[in-house]
Amino acid sequence: MGTVGGGRSGTVKQLNVGGKLFSLEASSLSLSLSLGSPSPTPTFVDRDPALLSAVLSAIRSPSSAAPDFPARVLLDEANFYGLHAQLLAALSPPPLRRFSASLASTLCPASEPFPTALAPHHDGSLCLAHGAGLVTYYSPALDHHTTFRTHLHRITSLLQLPPRLAVLGSDSAPGLHVYDFLDGEHVASVQWSDPTDTRVSKAKVVAIGARPPADAADKNSPILATFECPHRENCILAIDPVTLKPTQEIGRQSGSAAKSSAPGRVVHLPALGLVFASFVSSGAFGYSGYMRLWDIRSGNVVWETSEPGGAGRSSRFGDPFADADVDVKQQAIYKVCSKSGDLAVADLRCLGDDPWVYMSSGPRGSAGGYGSVLCCHRSQVFVSRKDGLEVWSRLEEHRHNTGELIEQSGIKERPKSEGIDERFYRSCYVDTEEDAKRGMIQMIEGGGDHLFVTREEMQGVEVWETSRLAGSISLS
Repeated sequence: MGTVGGGRSGTVKQLNVGGKLFSLEASSLSLSLSLGSPSPTPTFVDRDPALLSAVLSAIRSPSSAAPDFPARVLLDEANFYGLHAQLLAALSPPPLRRFSASLASTLCPASEPFPTALAPHHDGSLCLAHGAGLVTYYSPALDHHTTFRTHLHRITSLLQLPPRLAVLGSDSAPGLHVYDFLDGEHVASVQWSDPTDTRVSKAKVVAIGARPPADAADKNSPILATFECPHRENCILAIDPVTLKPTQEIGRQSGSAAKSSAPGRVVHLPALGLVFASFVSSGAFGYSGYMRLWDIRSGNVVWETSEPGGAGRSSRFGDPFADADVDVKQQAIYKVCSKSGDLAVADLRCLGDDPWVYMSSGPRGSAGGYGSVLCCHRSQVFVSRKDGLEVWSRLEEHRHNTGELIEQSGIKERPKSEGIDERFYRSCYVDTEEDAKRGMIQMIEGGGDHLFVTREEMQGVEVWETSRLAGSISLS
């Protein structure tokens, strides 16, 4: 007889599933099964007992061998009994930790497996755009769920909109398009238009803004997408996620110069009422780009910096950033310098003309930051380099009995603001030199306790996570 649950005050419910008896705590069952009248006769359920046995086994022993059934099948079965949350927690990896993350698996679609865009969700699921307009959805347990073809030739930006919508854009076709990724059906399209300016038409989507973890419970948080017209005029368009209609233009720019080009990264900061946007380009003379913060209510710029030179000039003139991202929880902006490869951080609450604090990654990261990609996830900063995947994290600020702060290595400059102390940052490489030989990292995205990585001219998506066998031993 299979069992699960078992609090002291919990009521045990007996089920007869396809002729096999199971005892489960009533509070863990779905409403229809738990409200049955008390009876010495077990409640009969006409379902496969082998599936429920596999579900209970996975919940009791998460680190045991892989189940005999696909994760998607088990999750569907667990949902019937009201055990979905317990099973999903059992199938999910431990919290992603920088020192113990490793390559766990590779997701490789059966057809046209070269990725073009990634859209993970906070529950660990993944929407993957690949090939000629294909989209594949992987469940939170990273079990293949469905693959469908869109009308677009190549998808370059993608966003999951729970529970079943995928928002996508292309650099080869105008408009923002919404699909039901479970049915593969086209739901709606959004175009940027301006009745007072006929030039605003056929605008393509350059980027779709990330929805931070806080938005998981906020269904009304807008979809933010960067649109760019053929004559390069651009703006960030706020779109209602329910009606799928545009509600606001933010940061409209002419696009006539690099400092007014369409941003390639957009992040919504709902707690601050701000929108972060950045643009970066590279050429024969190196990198150039800008970062801006817009007030989402007024649409006004509240802070900006451009490199090299320009507003908010950095003390690292001649070492512009190669990529930048925002840690929403820490309220900090991170960038990686293109020449030195140093990581820089600025506190969103203490921005000024030069708010950056710089940190060096050590000998292995001495190759510089050309081609580096940066991603903030779970209060950690992942940076791709020519020789591997580096991760930075901020430690708790411990003090000696004397009150002096513990010193750390790798510091190049003192902090510019009270909110950041660079001595409490640590870095390490999560991959080996053999891993780095597979190719330069092209995209990094985090979802749940997974880190998704793609490499140039490599098929599929690497999944990095913390092993259940990983642990630490205190030597103090």
